[in-house]
Amino acid sequence: MVVRVAQQAHLSHATQVVVATDSEQVLQVCTQHGIKALMTESSHPSGSDRLAQAAGLMGLSDHEIVVNVQGDEPLIDPQNINAVAQLLHDQAACSMSTLADPITSIEEWQSPHCVKVVLNAQSQAMYFSRASIPHHRDGHGHQLPPYPVYRHVGLYAYRCGFLKQYPKLSPAPAEQAEALEQLRVLWHGYRIAVHVSPIPSAAGVDTPADLERVRRWLEQPN
Repeated sequence: MVVRVAQQAHLSHATQVVVATDSEQVLQVCTQHGIKALMTESSHPSGSDRLAQAAGLMGLSDHEIVVNVQGDEPLIDPQNINAVAQLLHDQAACSMSTLADPITSIEEWQSPHCVKVVLNAQSQAMYFSRASIPHHRDGHGHQLPPYPVYRHVGLYAYRCGFLKQYPKLSPAPAEQAEALEQLRVLWHGYRIAVHVSPIPSAAGVDTPADLERVRRWLEQPN
């Protein structure tokens, strides 16, 4: 699966694709498939912390933009990688950018496994939550609100200078409550730009059932 993710990333405009891992097995498999990989520590509490170490090991300069594509996203759209990176390039006031798409089902809206994001007028994140936000005060709970609501997709771009600072930031109370690392960024006053894709992103692989679903999809004729 990690190889498939890396192959999708290679279809983007990235100047280089590197797998950061703490697994010798993943490192070996990447090497066998001609994919660059490097070892990081096993104690990282989040993907952002692991990416920060990888950026340091690679000697990346502070002005470069780094995109974090998680290893459980084998159906990631390379165009979304490009869009998130370009958005951060264009929005100089932001330290990070990420991806969202419209929520179209009541099941997603109500599920704590679906992370929601609320945007301001500049399409920057105001808050992320596993709760159904913004709350529809006059709603009945069995239908979607009459205003747009967005699902957050875990694809991040960082300015490398900020990324190197991230592990030094103290955890946020909301981050610990929601188990969402991006809330640390907002709590410390940094801005996150959000690219809203009109097309829903394919779900990642979190369970054995998800893995079988992706395998069936990949076996379908083009």
